[in-house]
Amino acid sequence: MEVILKEDIPNVGKMGEVVRVRDGYARNYLLPRGLVLVANKKNLKGFEHQKRVVASQKERVVKQAETLSEKLAGAALTIAVKAGEEGKLFGSVTNIDIEKALRVKGFDIERRKIHLGEPIKSLGDYEVPVRLTADVTATIKVSVVAE
Repeated sequence: MEVILKEDIPNVGKMGEVVRVRDGYARNYLLPRGLVLVANKKNLKGFEHQKRVVASQKERVVKQAETLSEKLAGAALTIAVKAGEEGKLFGSVTNIDIEKALRVKGFDIERRKIHLGEPIKSLGDYEVPVRLTADVTATIKVSVVAE
């Protein structure tokens, strides 16, 4: 049976592809869960329109992410924390702290998009990647200073 995939399905195909699967797999698993449409002329036409709409939405999101990336590249954050004599922090600076500092500067970015390898535990300047979309990543400069 030929079906149109509504979303990515491992070992079957990507969203929007027309693939051939066994009849039982389509009738008993894929169709009841709403993962596919039967590939007939009506569904093919409707799905092509839906694919174009989704593509234009993705394009708009990527453009917004690129403009935000340019703004973030110019932003430098300074985070003041308590530190010992040798520059070791009492605690650490995490993506939550960076998110709060970004909110103060007027950027609304979720903390899960801020990718710190591990928490910052000493004073200094750091470059932190922010993954805005799958394709767009910005780097922000974070300065950790003593209070």
